[in-house]
Amino acid sequence: MLKYLLLCTILSITLPANARQPKVARIAAFYDADAVTELYNTAPLGIRIIYTDSSTQQTTGLLEGNLRWNKLTVTSNNGQVQNGVLRFNREQLVKDNYRITLTVTTPDNATHQTSLQLPAITGIRFNHYADSIKRDIRFYLNIEGKFSSGKVFPLDTNAIRFATSAGKIIGQDLLLPKNDTLKSVTVEAWYKHNDHLYLRSVIPVKQAPDADSLIIKNTDDLFKKKRRH
Repeated sequence: MLKYLLLCTILSITLPANARQPKVARIAAFYDADAVTELYNTAPLGIRIIYTDSSTQQTTGLLEGNLRWNKLTVTSNNGQVQNGVLRFNREQLVKDNYRITLTVTTPDNATHQTSLQLPAITGIRFNHYADSIKRDIRFYLNIEGKFSSGKVFPLDTNAIRFATSAGKIIGQDLLLPKNDTLKSVTVEAWYKHNDHLYLRSVIPVKQAPDADSLIIKNTDDLFKKKRRH
């Protein structure tokens, strides 16, 4: 009888305690918006665990919580997560419509999924620094990308490939030979991860010599005349 009473007492204490332990209701993921994921393939990551009693727990680092990353196992359908940093493949990101799915195993060995929506590129545009090309002088092909975040960033040859109707492309510069007689050059540009993002620009070639070159030429002519006299 005494053993039975003791067992009932223990159960009456432990069962309510277990019943009060909240379970994981859902997981939310966050990335650092200042990491410029529009251009770079890494970003600090944060995980928030929301429990059935509405309490929360957050990871250290980006979210400044007290949940250490070594208490979680986080895997991704794109890249990897290590010590609170997400590294992803941009080509795969484009294929997945800029959404990354994370699978998170919490300290109670429960597995949950959540996702991140990263900024998508919505268009590209030329923003030429000069209105014409000078022969034998490199002309920088400035390309800007417009993103769903509302931001605009310059893009380099990691993201853009070029083609030209004349001259040659050197890195991100267009160079026309000194003796070229063309009046314009057509330059094409593609976003490497999505060929549907395409640009075409017809750039005039400067025909008249620069004013400073005329001054030098006239000075040289004057010097030659003086020597004759």
